[in-house]
Amino acid sequence: MSVSTVAADQTLCAPLPVLGRDVLVPLVTGGEVTYAALDYAASAPALQRVWDDVAAYAPYYGSVHRGAGYLSQLSTDLFENSRATVAEFLGCRESDQVVFTRSTTDSLNLLAAALPADCQVFVFETEHHASLLPWRGAEVNFLNAPRTPAQAVETLERALADRDPYGPALVCVTGASNVTGELWPVKELAAAAHAHGARIVLDAAQLAPHHPLDIAELDVDWVAFSGHKLYAPFGSGVLAGRADWLQSAEPYLAGGGASRKVARRADGGVDVEWHTTAARHEAGSPNVIGVYSIASACKALTEAGFDSLVEREQQLVTKVLDGLAEVDAVRVLSLFGDDAPRVGVISFVVEGWNSSHFAAALSAEYGIGVRDGLFCAHPLVRTLLGSDPQDPGECGAPEAEPGERSLNAIRVSFGAGTPDEHVERFVGAVKELVKDGAKWNYRTEEGRCVPAV
Repeated sequence: MSVSTVAADQTLCAPLPVLGRDVLVPLVTGGEVTYAALDYAASAPALQRVWDDVAAYAPYYGSVHRGAGYLSQLSTDLFENSRATVAEFLGCRESDQVVFTRSTTDSLNLLAAALPADCQVFVFETEHHASLLPWRGAEVNFLNAPRTPAQAVETLERALADRDPYGPALVCVTGASNVTGELWPVKELAAAAHAHGARIVLDAAQLAPHHPLDIAELDVDWVAFSGHKLYAPFGSGVLAGRADWLQSAEPYLAGGGASRKVARRADGGVDVEWHTTAARHEAGSPNVIGVYSIASACKALTEAGFDSLVEREQQLVTKVLDGLAEVDAVRVLSLFGDDAPRVGVISFVVEGWNSSHFAAALSAEYGIGVRDGLFCAHPLVRTLLGSDPQDPGECGAPEAEPGERSLNAIRVSFGAGTPDEHVERFVGAVKELVKDGAKWNYRTEEGRCVPAV
């Protein structure tokens, strides 16, 4: 398979250059087009700045916390300085810990493993599976989807007040929905949690790439996010926040790095003294490349200025929503209403179209990459589509034939690296497909829709 690119000096209208902005992809109708990556909510392209920083460090790669040599010492300093950079990016309190993980999912599973005994968990059915499913060892209270931000706060307050027994509790809530892009009232939910003696963790996977975050200002107890959604590849994530539950829990992974002292006992067993720092939950050789890429992305976003990034993204959101509003067959999905503030994540369905067929046509005929399915948020998408949120149908499966009501949706998402042209091409493609139909026939192959040849 060959990879072709256009001229390296091509100028795109985007404030932050990303990798892949010049990649050409073939069209089933003939020819090639620059790929329009509009699936940032799944994985955002790497910032060019991040890639350059990692490439500059790569020759100096060495072990972390494990060597006396120059490269090991340099890598250790880089790793710990990255921790400080992330803490500053998140507005961490002085006593907070920043623990490096593999992803948001890993971060929330780590926190789930650190819950105190008899802790109850409160989570809305609107959550991504990463924050809906990790709490298997606790009593979980699933809250119905609210239809306004105020209703979300009222629902949570009522559930917390009525809990029995009135013991330790944790609230898990998203900052921005991975389905609708809508912003949640995080500060108000945190105040409600604390008023009822509960703690709160913020799933910021979709918020961190689009908005400034301040743990202290929001008054949340923990924040979790993933590097690959923050323009930083290599499989790292962050759990940042209060240290006490983490220090009291058994290490998430047992092994080197998490232990301070290990000694054999006379009876043949082993005594272990675990670290009380973030290292307690970072056993094994750290992913220094992944961690450094997150820190580099944090610096790049901060230096670019979130005010200007947010303003430009909102212009793109408006352009997409206005364009979709001109197509009668399109229905945009929303919990809080059409005017609710949102980040660059928009899901919709098209009357008379199977969503998987529509997404396949966008890719094959226009070179546009979007997502179709239930977006690892099955209960929420089914609620928004008016189907049973308890239906166990598969994510991403083309569940309807052309012309039937679609049981999944299409999601377009974008951010700091998206040029105006990609958004304009997407809006134009939607209008053409609805008006003229697909130029090609599509079939289902292993659960996905592909051009029939």
